[in-house]
Amino acid sequence: MSVVPIKSESLTAAEVSWFAPLCSDDYRYLGVPEGELRSSWENTSRIVRRADELGFRNILCPSSYQVGQDTLSFVAGNAPLTETINMLAAVRCGEMQPIMLARTLATLDHMLQGRLTVNIISSDFPGQKEESSYRYQRSREVVEILKQAWTQDEINYKGEVYDFSNLTTDPVKPYQINGGPLLYFGGYSPPALDLCGEHCDVYLMWPEKKEVLAERMQAVNACAEKYGRVLDYGLRVHMIVRETEEEAREFARSLVSQLDDEQGRAIRERALDSTSLGVAHQAKNRDSADEEGYVEPRLWTGVGRARSGCGAALVGSAEQILEAIEEYKAMGIRAFIFSGYPHLEECDYFGKLVLPHLETCSLPQVHGRVPDSTPATPLGVGERR
Repeated sequence: MSVVPIKSESLTAAEVSWFAPLCSDDYRYLGVPEGELRSSWENTSRIVRRADELGFRNILCPSSYQVGQDTLSFVAGNAPLTETINMLAAVRCGEMQPIMLARTLATLDHMLQGRLTVNIISSDFPGQKEESSYRYQRSREVVEILKQAWTQDEINYKGEVYDFSNLTTDPVKPYQINGGPLLYFGGYSPPALDLCGEHCDVYLMWPEKKEVLAERMQAVNACAEKYGRVLDYGLRVHMIVRETEEEAREFARSLVSQLDDEQGRAIRERALDSTSLGVAHQAKNRDSADEEGYVEPRLWTGVGRARSGCGAALVGSAEQILEAIEEYKAMGIRAFIFSGYPHLEECDYFGKLVLPHLETCSLPQVHGRVPDSTPATPLGVGERR
């Protein structure tokens, strides 16, 4: 399995992140809602604060139009409640006028004192259905305008979707002065890979067999090479870790023990991205899994029965999970976004059983350029400016 060039190749550490279930995705039994686990400020902000206390380096704050809370408002509210954790805010391109978005994200970056990272998303809006090529063109233009707003004195931009001339950028400079927050991106189509290769910093993948992940990394690297860039790579995957493998597997069985298949289908289909290529790959994983739902020895696809998007979990003892993470790191993956059910409880399990044995860092603010010979070092959150 060949290893692709990565931006943070000299890092032995990894960015280990958790997940804030803003989009009604917190359960004790998948598909069975519980009031205290609903998408509320009380529940989700408690998870963010706990992840901060335990030493997670970042936390994904997702976005959904169908259910849940507003992402950017949520990030703003948590800025004064957290101390060291970065916040990965999901932004759906086109939802906000791009210059206003640049100002909003720059403001958030100042509120977080440089702890903001941004997950760029291309998707339809409620009641609309756009061609994929148009959505990715819109996303490309949004990203290019963000970069002008954050690094130049004026915005002068003429694209297929947006057209701006001679607009001052004086009020929209972010706290992170060397290009603004890192951009994380996930997508599977050729336009998605090209956009990521040219403009983004971290390519996020959903769980698949390792050889498939390696092929995907190679494809993205080929796109980045066209623009003289290298990227970092990330894996978004659920987590079930316990003292022993049997305890972890038993919890996995319990998690889906009350799942009604029709309810699971309804949960999957309510997401606007439910027909995307990435979601189709997650369904393919489930179809090729063994009778217990494992597509690889540690990779369990049962989560995907009641979830659109990331649809598999790493399941095992602390030692087995550490071994799996090291295998992914050897492939070139430097960012991990974990989650588990219920999110607060699994955050504690991982934070106590696994996290103390990992060398962690915040990814350096290099913005995808080909790195020089200066070795990178693990960075504390406050060192990013």
